Amino acid sequence: MLTGLKSLVRKATSLFTSPEEQTYPIIIPRNDHSLSRQNLSPNAVKVLYRLNKAGYDAYLVGGCIRDHLIDIEPKDFDVVTNATPEEVNNLFSNSRLIGRRFRLVHVTFGREIIEVSTFRASASHDEESSKPQESLKGKDSARSSHGIVLRDNVYGKIEEDAERRDFTFNALYYNVKDFSIHDYCGGLADIENKQIRIIGDARQRYQEDPVRMLRAIRFAGKLGFDIEEATAAPIKEMAHLLDHIPPARLFEEVLKLLGSGNGVKTFHLLRQYGLFRYLFPDTEALLQSGWKRDDIDPAAFIMQGLINTDNRIQSGQSTAPYFLYAVLLWPSVTLRHEEFQAQGMPATPALHQAASMVLDNQVAATAIPRRFSTPMREIWDMQFRLPKRYGKRAFMLLQHPRFRAAFDFLLIRELSGTELDGLGAWWEAFQHGDENEQRELIKSIDLRSSNKEGPKKRRPRRRKKSNATQSEISEE
Repeated sequence: MLTGLKSLVRKATSLFTSPEEQTYPIIIPRNDHSLSRQNLSPNAVKVLYRLNKAGYDAYLVGGCIRDHLIDIEPKDFDVVTNATPEEVNNLFSNSRLIGRRFRLVHVTFGREIIEVSTFRASASHDEESSKPQESLKGKDSARSSHGIVLRDNVYGKIEEDAERRDFTFNALYYNVKDFSIHDYCGGLADIENKQIRIIGDARQRYQEDPVRMLRAIRFAGKLGFDIEEATAAPIKEMAHLLDHIPPARLFEEVLKLLGSGNGVKTFHLLRQYGLFRYLFPDTEALLQSGWKRDDIDPAAFIMQGLINTDNRIQSGQSTAPYFLYAVLLWPSVTLRHEEFQAQGMPATPALHQAASMVLDNQVAATAIPRRFSTPMREIWDMQFRLPKRYGKRAFMLLQHPRFRAAFDFLLIRELSGTELDGLGAWWEAFQHGDENEQRELIKSIDLRSSNKEGPKKRRPRRRKKSNATQSEISEE
């Protein structure tokens, strides 16, 4: 696809000697590109046609066009229109208005949701100028004291909408009326050059929304593109602005960053640009300290966890968000557990206290819903229960709802260098053995345990005192 894209871009820009002379939009007619309705969600096409039929302009925008041109199967189909959110909501009975920061409409088709937004102008748009003033249908915008956009519902024209998007390759629009692609900011050329370039001044755009720094990293990890020099330059200096982003929003960003099949590369980029410490402050501090123990090397463990997660996702399997967070926080739990035990606390209460402390610290950076923090605790707790396989315990542990996740977690520990005396192989055999094989495995553990302990010492039998002795004592 990129080979065809080169000729497409050259043809579209052949009249201009330099990028500065290029005029936009570049319009690529249907015959000159490969994106067709067969590549699109039928439900997204339905939304486009109904908006057009009602007299509104409507386009597909951003990721679905970009991904198709890069030979990645499009998954998210976002629609943009000149209809207001209220007008879109009135047009579709299967829709609902969402969002306060950005007013959007979700049109629902079973499990698929088509997100529809209204063309937006910049929140700093000069409302005194006559021409842009005509395009505004809403004037609802607000910024924090740090310059972060808190609300951006200032509506405008498609040209203004393109200028306020984050990266050039996300300012590509598909017009279903004539099946043409419209490039407003040079996104086609940047895809050809495999680079991520922000639209406008990088410092100003990161100030407006610091999450754009995370998105630059995510696209670099996902697409294998380089971050253009001017786009990359301010990131380390401005990374601290992530402290002013709501933890709930950062939780979702972490799942996109590290839970999409490109976690290893993304993890390295996050640390390289100084962003990881604002997502996982305890974990980054521990990695920086170089702390390790015989039973855990934090850097090796996290890397192995990300490798396993990437492999699962790339092979079409799913992974739970709580598992990813459990991996990233386990080294900190291990350190705190050691500290509490050194203070004289028993192992199990020390583990629970360690888990609570680590989770309390983490939610200040990225919120973790209770439906995720509870299974995280269970996975950690199971690491201390899985070695105890005596008698009926093995069968009970096998029935635990979190057994499979805890077992996978155990394997990551072993693969990262933790010596657990063949525990992973034992549980692998136990899971797949028949009842007799399972009993033999338990018997082998019981035997090994008794051999380690040596022959049991018999308690001396307590002799009952005779009645005569008892009467003598009572007389005295």
